[in-house]
Amino acid sequence: MRFTRRSLIAAAAVSPTVGLASQTTAEEARSEPQLTLPARGAFAAMPVTYLDSGSTHPMPLGARTALEDYLRYKTRATGAPDLDLSAMEENAIRQFGLLVGADPDELCFVQSTTMGENLVLQALDMPETGGRIVTDALHFFGSFYTYGELAKAGMDVVTLPMTAEGRIDMAAMEAAVNDRTRLVSISHVSTINGFEHDLKRVCDLAHAHGAYVYVDIIHGAGSTPLDLKAAGVDFAACASYKWLMGDFGLGFLYVRKSVQDKIRRPWWGYHQIRSFQSHAYPYDAPGPMPADYAAREDASGRFAMGTTSWTGAVQLDHSLTWINRLGVDAIQKARQPLADAVQSELRRRGYEPLTPLDSRTALVAFALKDSRPKLSERLTAAKVRITVSQHRFRVSLAVFNDMNDIDRLLEALPASPPA
Repeated sequence: MRFTRRSLIAAAAVSPTVGLASQTTAEEARSEPQLTLPARGAFAAMPVTYLDSGSTHPMPLGARTALEDYLRYKTRATGAPDLDLSAMEENAIRQFGLLVGADPDELCFVQSTTMGENLVLQALDMPETGGRIVTDALHFFGSFYTYGELAKAGMDVVTLPMTAEGRIDMAAMEAAVNDRTRLVSISHVSTINGFEHDLKRVCDLAHAHGAYVYVDIIHGAGSTPLDLKAAGVDFAACASYKWLMGDFGLGFLYVRKSVQDKIRRPWWGYHQIRSFQSHAYPYDAPGPMPADYAAREDASGRFAMGTTSWTGAVQLDHSLTWINRLGVDAIQKARQPLADAVQSELRRRGYEPLTPLDSRTALVAFALKDSRPKLSERLTAAKVRITVSQHRFRVSLAVFNDMNDIDRLLEALPASPPA
């Protein structure tokens, strides 16, 4: 089937969850957050057709308004709202837990996904204690450096390849995971092509051999249905600037409750403390040490960093609450016709698919040798924004995208893969 503007808009019209929405003001977005999809009115008017939220997601207008309130509060301006920042942080943790199937005491703030992954490795005493790590080529490519260095330090690191269909073969994983395996480290949804692991199957395999499972959930949380507890995931990490609609510098680390007392604290910090009494200052009760203290016994008590970004917490207080009200199942269902349209038409044109045809995630990718010189100028001229890498390109579908956006993308891309 050849997709045209008329056929794509018609497809949008018959979808029960996809419809057009008008723009709203930031104040309206905060007070009456849009709960229909596509949620174009919850975002500012953009000068381009933005299909690149897998790189950085635009901020909702309601989050912008919340930040403006915070800035007035921070400047102590006359009439500024009296904000409860601690309550906002607690709500962000709670709302994130609802998104991913986690209890608040299994979560803490971290700087980034990479920070969370490295804290997990330190908590497991790697590389000092040795053993095998099984990862794959569809894990975050930035982690190739991490596991390459662990291999140099003496760990047995196995990186499973991507199949021709854009998947990780579970038979290959079953062959790689053995009783020497300490950790299986994967991405829930791959940043490369949107491939989604069956987390329950991976966890069952790893646990049968006494191994832990770490999952990078930056492309799953907020975009694709996910239940860490039901799957049996031991550790997961996620920054907030993608599908959580937050910003750089604040993310989440998940540590399953049943494994928390089996691992060591990788570092110490004031935010891990549940009680503190100093003995060093005037009128303090005397004591043998400068202070008596006790650490919390939850995820924050083991992994919490120092002070975190209040601007990040303010954004997430709004965005995560709104995403939960929309519902990730509804987001995925509304998005699927758009992903199917991209898959069907570009495959018909002869582009080499990287994303499995049955994918339900927000990312659709294709391989194209020398993609940047072949596509970048055309896309810029058409005012269409996607991810264009050295030899591949990726479309990211967000809650504000509709079939008109897909039509503009397909009009901008060459009718056949450029030679």
